[in-house]
Amino acid sequence: MMRRIVLTTFGSLGDLHPYLAVGLGLKARGHAVTIATSEIYRERVEREGLEFHAVRPDLERFRGDREVVRRIWSPRTGTEYIIRKLMLPHLADSFADLRAACVGADVLVTHVLLYAAPLVAETLGIPLVSVGLQPAAFVSVHDPSVLAPARWTYGLRRFGPTPFRVLHKMAAWRARAWAQPIYDLRRSLGLPMPAQNPILYWGAQGEYAQAWFSPLLGVAQPDWPAGTVVTGFPFYGASSGIALTAETEEFLRAGEPPLVFTLGSAAVQHAGDFYAESAAAARLLGRRAVLLVGEEPLQGLASETIHVTAYEPYAALFPRAAAVVHQCGIGTTAESLRAGVPILAVPWGHDQFDNAERLKRLGCARVLSRRGYRARQVAKAIHELTGSASIAVKVAEVAQQIRAEDGVAAACDAIERAMRG
Repeated sequence: MMRRIVLTTFGSLGDLHPYLAVGLGLKARGHAVTIATSEIYRERVEREGLEFHAVRPDLERFRGDREVVRRIWSPRTGTEYIIRKLMLPHLADSFADLRAACVGADVLVTHVLLYAAPLVAETLGIPLVSVGLQPAAFVSVHDPSVLAPARWTYGLRRFGPTPFRVLHKMAAWRARAWAQPIYDLRRSLGLPMPAQNPILYWGAQGEYAQAWFSPLLGVAQPDWPAGTVVTGFPFYGASSGIALTAETEEFLRAGEPPLVFTLGSAAVQHAGDFYAESAAAARLLGRRAVLLVGEEPLQGLASETIHVTAYEPYAALFPRAAAVVHQCGIGTTAESLRAGVPILAVPWGHDQFDNAERLKRLGCARVLSRRGYRARQVAKAIHELTGSASIAVKVAEVAQQIRAEDGVAAACDAIERAMRG
């Protein structure tokens, strides 16, 4: 039976692509699917034959604003800035836009940053499926994440859950002020107050929760929302294909597999000297390299052995790399694991510190700090990575398991179960 399903998300391409993948999976099962997100993604959504509905804030307003980008990528305060300054001031607008998209819908599938979504689901009386794209989205004392503003707390893991119970209570107290716009809008709508802080415990507000990542990165914990389904990564393959540009294809065919350096689709806007140091590291190693630089004018770094390009589909490029150096956004992390190549993790902010630590624990990566990203240190780390037999074995094992998972099918199955109640 055909149902109408709304999927809403916000953020970078790493936040959009899984929703496109699941949306296409649901469409293939005969459902009518709407993607509700920032206006900046309209063309990408409609190109896939999915209905699009714009939800404020519009990311276009922030593009090119160097001060906004700088504050987003502050390791200590970036996450707070996104929540308090970019998202919550537009909460009423987000609610109005998303509610309009959901009239007549049978279910709403949401994202951690869409704080209006639980209110929309409650006012319309439709099921809410809460989705976490990375383990750090789930607050747990049993599997605590590396917190960007307080990375030192990760060392407390050796003392068990107790320190994290205290830390989480402190965080909930501090974040209560953050959530005030949500409480105010709830009050104006005549909705009850949530039992837990809606910023930290977003998943507790819906009947259903899903974790759209591989169980290799994290399994459901006793303090996650009840019945959370860990689906595996829902990989997106654009209908337009994943072919490389002719220039990149020519470079790859001209020699040995290169090192690939990327900061994803968001951190690339605040790259600093990442690409200059990367090119210098490749030269120190005598290795070929591909630099994915986004819109930055960095063609001056190009040479016979260093190829500079704006973007290439990771699914096509990473499997042909000798190693991948990246910022550990969850989308980039997923593609590098699927490719089965060694990873040098250089977390830039937010959940990326936790993703990097999980890659390291998995045995697939070395971690280098953003502050310590200098050519000689990078070259040393890459030399160790590419020369490690144990890492070569581990990345191949992990890639085999990741490829065997079907995150799209598992997510679609769980969404259909939610609609059946």
